[in-house]
Amino acid sequence: MAYDDYLKAQKLALKAYKSKTLQGSYPYLPVLDEILSHVHIEREENLGTINIPAKQVIGTSSAGRTQAFACNFMPLLNYGSEFSVKWSLLYDAQIQEGIHTPIKVYEFLNKYYVVEGNKRTSVLKYVGSPTIPAEVIRKVPRLTDDPDIQIYYEFMDFYRNSKINYVVFTRKGSYQKLCQYVGKGEDEQWSEDDCMNFSSFHVAFYNAYKAMGGNELKGMTEDDAMLFYLSLYPYSESMEKLSGEIKKDLAKIWQEIVTLAEDEPVELLTVPNTETSMIKKMQSPKVHKVAFVYDVKPSESDWIYGQEMGRKHIIDAFHGDIDAKAFIAKPYEDDEEILRKLCEEGYDIIFAIAPMFVRACIKIAPLYPNTKILNCSLNSPHASIRTYGIRIYEGKFLLGMIAASLSEQDDIGYLADYPIYGVIPGINAFALGARMINPRARIHLQWSTMQDCPSDQYFLDRGISFISSQNMISPTKEDRTLGLYHLSDKGTRNVATTVYQWGAFYEELINSIMRGSWKTDSTKEPKALNYWWGLSANVLDVILGSSIPENTCRLIRFLKSSIANGSFTIFSGILYDNEHTMRCGENEALTPEDVMMMDWLIEGIEGEIPTIDQLSDHAKDLVRLRGLKQTLSEGERQLV
Repeated sequence: MAYDDYLKAQKLALKAYKSKTLQGSYPYLPVLDEILSHVHIEREENLGTINIPAKQVIGTSSAGRTQAFACNFMPLLNYGSEFSVKWSLLYDAQIQEGIHTPIKVYEFLNKYYVVEGNKRTSVLKYVGSPTIPAEVIRKVPRLTDDPDIQIYYEFMDFYRNSKINYVVFTRKGSYQKLCQYVGKGEDEQWSEDDCMNFSSFHVAFYNAYKAMGGNELKGMTEDDAMLFYLSLYPYSESMEKLSGEIKKDLAKIWQEIVTLAEDEPVELLTVPNTETSMIKKMQSPKVHKVAFVYDVKPSESDWIYGQEMGRKHIIDAFHGDIDAKAFIAKPYEDDEEILRKLCEEGYDIIFAIAPMFVRACIKIAPLYPNTKILNCSLNSPHASIRTYGIRIYEGKFLLGMIAASLSEQDDIGYLADYPIYGVIPGINAFALGARMINPRARIHLQWSTMQDCPSDQYFLDRGISFISSQNMISPTKEDRTLGLYHLSDKGTRNVATTVYQWGAFYEELINSIMRGSWKTDSTKEPKALNYWWGLSANVLDVILGSSIPENTCRLIRFLKSSIANGSFTIFSGILYDNEHTMRCGENEALTPEDVMMMDWLIEGIEGEIPTIDQLSDHAKDLVRLRGLKQTLSEGERQLV
């Protein structure tokens, strides 16, 4: 028996060896001594004798026996050698009574390297043992800015409280997020029951994930996928589920998990697709039922008021071909129920306006493939829904030019709202536009969502008279601080403003769907698609006030046209941030993805991006969902 099994194990070794060799990779076991030759080890910790996950035992401590094993710990040496005899005896012992003598290992970055017991490890891996008893010495590296080491320090904190060593994440903040989902505080000890319940759930999830083909996905671990699953299906409900039930859940969101494993999960569509598919050319256009789902009434929000104007526009624009109705839902409360009801009522398109609706959208969309669900947000890596927004930074660039041309001082104000994706490009573009007119211009950045929100007096005290503010028209009051405004002791006066043309946006998006471009918009599968349109799609405009000189208006109109037709690119040429790090080189231009993901401030801006603890309570939910990385503390960012 041992002879046959040794040959089977050797066959597995040769297969792994050949595969690695063909890939140009090292075919033997990694050696810890070589790995640590360039790592500063701060200390060692004795973890005692514990069960360690077999899949995380990946190498040897020293090079002595390295070439006796392939990279999968299976034996390479031919049968008949002393090595093969000892391996076979250990195999017989495992079959007859089990191997009980612990191996000795070093643990480094949550992986294990064998000091003593390589053959025992090989046998236990061959028979499929999930764990191996081991005496463990942890080697703790010095804390650096290396993401892997920072994640490892988070793991050590997690292990200290839970003694769980089988959970492996690849993203910072994940261990803290797991504690939140399980209902444990970061520094709270896990009881024996807590650990047993979680272990049971983890095994059930892993079996379901494996059955779905998750082991074939690259770029993420099963635990990364588990964390995403728990962001949609609460642990309190999932901990009792069997693997079959979890597999059914995974089947509904599998496209999302596959997308998360991609290196570049988000594809930006920056111009409308005007092509008509051949199938659609042979079909009559169908009357569409369209739903707009708001989180508050239009009378209570400038943002929702603008969306409501867009809804009314498409009713008129399609002359009765579109039945567009508005609904109110509360994020995380009844949003799933309302979305499900709309799908069952046969709505063809649902625009879920609040970013906080995204979790409900992801859960509902796979169940109703005939309904197209879109969420108004940016940088959402979800394949089952689509997201959209407007490139407001193009208009902000022009406002910056106007501000610098009218201001008698070098100092100009900018009042931003939320530190989320899509906002920073507007700030930077405004500064670029201002410094094209006045190279000495300084942009004083403040945030309206800060706990200590600055008033107009802040700008007056600094002699700042031109300020860029919000771009949304209020449904209830006349607002002279809209867009770019002039501030003086006598009051405020609107100078110019950028305007979201949501009606034109929705009209073009619905037209593109009716042309059959929904399936042809994305060039890769699986891929999350974000519509991010601007001046070229006529979904953004700049309204110039009467106080702007005609020659300045001519310049603005010329540049507006140049941006729209693509002959001028705002973020191009040599660009430095406000810490004087070059962000774009000569004869280069930032990609749309680079622009959308901006998390740095350009040269000439005086101010900073706030952290979440500096924000008012009402701003924190949105920022947790779509906030910039440096705004959030580790573990704050929501996955959906």
